[in-house]
Amino acid sequence: MINPLNILAEGGGLFGNPLVMMILMFVIFWVILIRPQQKQRKELAAKQAALKKGDKVVTIGGMHASVNAVSDKTVSLKLAEGTFVKYDKTAIATVIPSKSGADDKDDE
Repeated sequence: MINPLNILAEGGGLFGNPLVMMILMFVIFWVILIRPQQKQRKELAAKQAALKKGDKVVTIGGMHASVNAVSDKTVSLKLAEGTFVKYDKTAIATVIPSKSGADDKDDE
């Protein structure tokens, strides 16, 4: 008959099994690294899809601008009076929240 105490003493128990340790490490990596990154990506995609005229944005290159027009895959950004550039929506890194009750005046 097999004694359960001898199995724990000889094999190191459940956590002595390399397969169990690999699965445990994968679960830890998923909870700490992969899941939060997926959540951030979904939030950014939702913000990019909800862009509208007048929103202040920052591109992945660090350019600050306001949205002039939005199409399915691109946005037209207003850099200064009479200066417009067209970017993919995926190039928008941050949507700057507008202050409630504030006018849409560009910083000079």
